Amino acid sequence: MGMALEEFNLAKDTRLIIKENVLAVICNTPLKTIGSAIFNGGNKQVKAVLNIGVPEGYSDLALHMDPMQLITSSAAKVGIAQDYLAMVTAAKIQNYSLVCKKAEDYIIYVAATAGCSHGESSGEEMAVEEIMGTINIIVFIDGNPSESCMVAALITATEAKSAALRDFDVRSYYTGDSATGSITDAVTVVSTSRGKEVVLGGPASNLGKLVGHCTRKAVTEALLKQEPIWANRTVLDRLKERQLPIEKLVAEISKVEGLAVTTEKLIQMLKCNPQALAALLAAVKMDDDYNKNLLPTDFKDWNTVTQQTNDNPKYATVNLPPFIKAALIQIIKGN
Repeated sequence: MGMALEEFNLAKDTRLIIKENVLAVICNTPLKTIGSAIFNGGNKQVKAVLNIGVPEGYSDLALHMDPMQLITSSAAKVGIAQDYLAMVTAAKIQNYSLVCKKAEDYIIYVAATAGCSHGESSGEEMAVEEIMGTINIIVFIDGNPSESCMVAALITATEAKSAALRDFDVRSYYTGDSATGSITDAVTVVSTSRGKEVVLGGPASNLGKLVGHCTRKAVTEALLKQEPIWANRTVLDRLKERQLPIEKLVAEISKVEGLAVTTEKLIQMLKCNPQALAALLAAVKMDDDYNKNLLPTDFKDWNTVTQQTNDNPKYATVNLPPFIKAALIQIIKGN
């Protein structure tokens, strides 16, 4: 098989191997699995669970026309030819994270790779042109969860993934809404079926709490390794992710006589005014609520909250969400 880049013992007869573009959980005896892997997903018994990275320069067309070519050639690198399932990712396998928690009746390991440059918000309309990133999660349980417990653990892991993205305020590439994942994510829950049966895997159960903790931490770590940008964004970056680039703000606000401003001038205004930057971030949060009609009960109606700014005919031509519009008008007037 050749030298592995890294190798760990996860449990009796079970190893985690990282070699080139493959992360593999390999066991000498069959493992129970439930998941959404592209190859051999579903409810299966396998001896290996693979997360395969698409090598740099590998043709998108080749991958979509014949994914099995990449899967079988990658599996061979870790000596696997049968009894396996495989997930595929555009993230680099070397940027994986492995998190472990132990309990009396089981041990939980979560291995994740993550990229979210093409985040999405489940339920929105999206026109997909290319596939980037992908968050793949392997939840390995050295224990004996029931089948329904494994399904519950899969749901818990998915919730924890979405929570990690919310922690970073990752936005949908398609609409700017809060991202719940990326379009090609996969989760696989694996168990050795050893020991006392565990029946509960939801977020409040003992097993689910560990799965949630490990998954949230693993996705967070893997995302920062793959795309460090998520921890280093400016307010203007975060507005752009909401489909409000500064060029759009300038073009719209400059429609109003007396408020015309250049991009450079607005950037300068904001650089010198942390309170203005904070006001813009607070405004986009209110605009999120406005779009979903989540009016806080403190207010009679939305006009009350925007202080009539958006009812003023002078500002009617400014095509921006109401709260960002109001905040921007105040910032520029103040300068």
